[in-house]
Amino acid sequence: MNITVIGAGNMGSAFVKQLSRAGHQVTITARDWRKTEAVAAAHPGVKAVSPERAVEHADVVIVATPYDDAVNALRSVGDLKGKVVIDVTNPLTPDYMGLTLGHATSAAEEIAKAVPGADVVKAFNTVFAQVLSAGGDFGDGRKVTVFLAGDSKPGKDQARALAESMGFVTVDAGGLSNARYLEPLAGLNIYLGYGAGLGTHIAPSWMQDARAG
Repeated sequence: MNITVIGAGNMGSAFVKQLSRAGHQVTITARDWRKTEAVAAAHPGVKAVSPERAVEHADVVIVATPYDDAVNALRSVGDLKGKVVIDVTNPLTPDYMGLTLGHATSAAEEIAKAVPGADVVKAFNTVFAQVLSAGGDFGDGRKVTVFLAGDSKPGKDQARALAESMGFVTVDAGGLSNARYLEPLAGLNIYLGYGAGLGTHIAPSWMQDARAG
């Protein structure tokens, strides 16, 4: 799969690492060209390109910037019509302990409004960068859950294939409006990690009792 990652911070770097390991063709672009080049150089086969050329051949575009930068970052890469855009952002307050959106909308829905024609899927927003960088397996047989919310089956199928190729398990969380639930779930995870001192190697999961009929 041809994948473009927008953002060279902790999440963008973690995506590049795991996607390239999974055998995908990965392109990275970001506002800071030196960071973009450094991330690409650390992973054989990864290409660093300017925003204008970033999505020419992309099957999937991952926006791995802070939410406040996401719309401008997506608009900078040009026409996204027909592209699957995976939104991993959370609309966090400056202290990371609250959300700036909720109830009537979500970061994912606002991004979808700003890039009409793109197939936006909410995913990976409940996964810390440290967990993503380590891969989808906690090392004891348990796999990290990636929740998928989107309004088209093809978009979610692409996001599911991408997540599972990196070793994660996926849960279909319904339509894009259900990002209104996933973003507060990420907020809780962030509180547990930082506010409650549990660290950043944690992730929410969804389990079903195998004994249930």
